[in-house]
Amino acid sequence: MTIARRRLLKLAASIAALPLVVAPVRAETYPVRPIRLIVPQAAGGASDISARLIGQWLSNRLGQPCLIENRPGAGGNIGTEAVVRAAPDGYTLLLAGSFNTINATLYDKLSFDFIRDIAPVGGIMRNPLVMAVHPSLTARTVPELIAYAKANPGKLNFGSAGNGSPQHMAAELFKMMTGIEMVHVRYRGSAALLTDLLRGEIQLAFDPIFSSLEHVKSGTLRALAVTTATRVSALPDIPTVGEAVPGYESVGWVGIGVPRDTPAKIVDKLNAEINAGLADAAIKARLAELGGAPLRGSPAEFGRLIVDQTERWGKVIRTAQISAE
Repeated sequence: MTIARRRLLKLAASIAALPLVVAPVRAETYPVRPIRLIVPQAAGGASDISARLIGQWLSNRLGQPCLIENRPGAGGNIGTEAVVRAAPDGYTLLLAGSFNTINATLYDKLSFDFIRDIAPVGGIMRNPLVMAVHPSLTARTVPELIAYAKANPGKLNFGSAGNGSPQHMAAELFKMMTGIEMVHVRYRGSAALLTDLLRGEIQLAFDPIFSSLEHVKSGTLRALAVTTATRVSALPDIPTVGEAVPGYESVGWVGIGVPRDTPAKIVDKLNAEINAGLADAAIKARLAELGGAPLRGSPAEFGRLIVDQTERWGKVIRTAQISAE
């Protein structure tokens, strides 16, 4: 069992230990029955753990169970479509993520329009990536990596969890902004990617901090930079990519959405409770263990993030001519 997997299981087990603080809820007010939170990804990952954290918080605060339902498949589109088709009554929530803003352009025959059909409620977590290389690579900084790639066209390879995955998009954005060429090696998941990176079968990956942090600390991987606009507390001495490539930023995130036409009062109530949870010290600590940071804000602010990210990744996908596998 990998270090990351053990940490995820430990975090999952600790969710039930969150303090039970049930807010008084009158019978005639929302919610009066259990809420479903659909997660369009498999159980056990960092996004799933963050959903269970906020789901437990909502259960405690709203006085009704918030049941997690994993519906993976088609890059997150299956679970998303289930929420799009659900009644707009506040009883079916979506764990939305950066994958939704990528899929909007990556898939050309979706049966829904994410921006039109899902109403934003609020963010949960930003999850930065780390630009990690195998120690055999001579480059020790981002400028040195760029110079190496330009001097050795076609010799630098990077791994991703598949076309359109966050790792792939981060690398394609880097290529687009620096003018370098790298060979894309696709995997069926992040675990296989990390295994080959540790073996030196691939040289580079933009990997979630959670899964690569222990390897960076032990020296089995070398961190060149993080993908956030500012440095992160988990790796305070590691620069951002943007310090060498101005304007670069590629951050995964998750939040909550609901079917369009969900009453504004319900959206606002959910937003207030989620933001209260993200201010809770226990939840902030658990998100930090996932390598993430709370993503607080209003529904409008979360909506602007979705629009901005959809435009950004749409440009990268069209420029690089990326298609779904």
